[in-house]
Amino acid sequence: MAPDEPGAAASNSLRGAARWLRRNLFDSPANTILTFVALFFLAIVLPSAWDWAVARADLWGDSKSACVDAGACWVFVRLRLPVFIFGQYPPSEQWRVIVAFVLLIGFAVPALRDGTPHRALWVVLLLTLFPLIAGLLLVGGVPGLPFVDTTLWGGLMLDVVISFVTMAGSLPLGVLLAYGRRSQLRGIRTVSIAFIELWRGVPLLTVLFMAAVLLPLFLPNGATVDRLLRAMGALVLFNAAYMAEVVRGGLQGVDAEQEEAAQSLGLRWWSTQTLVVLPQAMRIIVPGIINTAVDFFKDTTLVTIVGLSDLLGAVNQSLKDPAWLGLAPEGYVFAAIVFFICCFAMSAYGRSFERRLARGQGRSM
Repeated sequence: MAPDEPGAAASNSLRGAARWLRRNLFDSPANTILTFVALFFLAIVLPSAWDWAVARADLWGDSKSACVDAGACWVFVRLRLPVFIFGQYPPSEQWRVIVAFVLLIGFAVPALRDGTPHRALWVVLLLTLFPLIAGLLLVGGVPGLPFVDTTLWGGLMLDVVISFVTMAGSLPLGVLLAYGRRSQLRGIRTVSIAFIELWRGVPLLTVLFMAAVLLPLFLPNGATVDRLLRAMGALVLFNAAYMAEVVRGGLQGVDAEQEEAAQSLGLRWWSTQTLVVLPQAMRIIVPGIINTAVDFFKDTTLVTIVGLSDLLGAVNQSLKDPAWLGLAPEGYVFAAIVFFICCFAMSAYGRSFERRLARGQGRSM
């Protein structure tokens, strides 16, 4: 029977692919029509897109004059890539940004991977020790690390910094607000509800504008707050309101019997919440947290209205250079690809975690 095993495996793979297509693309007449419409659209668009982006594109050269064909001028992206990634960060110090990114991966992988020994410790280190090390690297001001003002930060680096700081700050605050909204104390519950509804009812653009323009008006004469810190502080408060609702949904998803069983064992309220309820709730809401992180990562482009230059802002500034006029499609396509890769990676992790959670619940039943 051994010779038939490869053929059987291939047959099973084909049947699995057919089931996936039938379940996801042809499960109803409406989806079937949409699938064929999408295929027709792709058949028209893809050849032209390939011709422009790859077949007739120019990559090598040192100026716009090197782009002699009618395709994309990727020379622009290649030469401006350091600006797109690091902004105006001093070239001689950009190694510090690279080290900070490597450390982020080194802390995040064991914190997010199932089966990591002492995973909870890695999560704590990711949210506490890593920000201290990364902040010291990026800001400097100590022997061996010259000070780099935040006005020079930009590009993809700024998107990552803002996203990480905002998520790391808004999650603990969101947990407190979620518990406050469920509190039996009327005063705490009222304040929590008012805070959540206020920030959820205000557009993000308004929040950033208030942080950049109105907040300095209320400071004492001569007192200043860094523009990046003002923006990140406002974003932490804004995102915490949404995170609170995500956490509250997770808390409601934990069976009340779990809390009653913990109390019957003599655990106090704080021990019950930190050891029993909250860990289960956090496991439930990981997909929701990741969805919020994806949405917020895309919203970081709005910081350009307060004078900060993220990836999209760096592209816009580069397009104003007389040497690179008329290359907006290349710049925006590059930015779109970068954002898609980052968001797709986060979404893929969220989906895989959701599948593992569903399998775990199935086994527990």
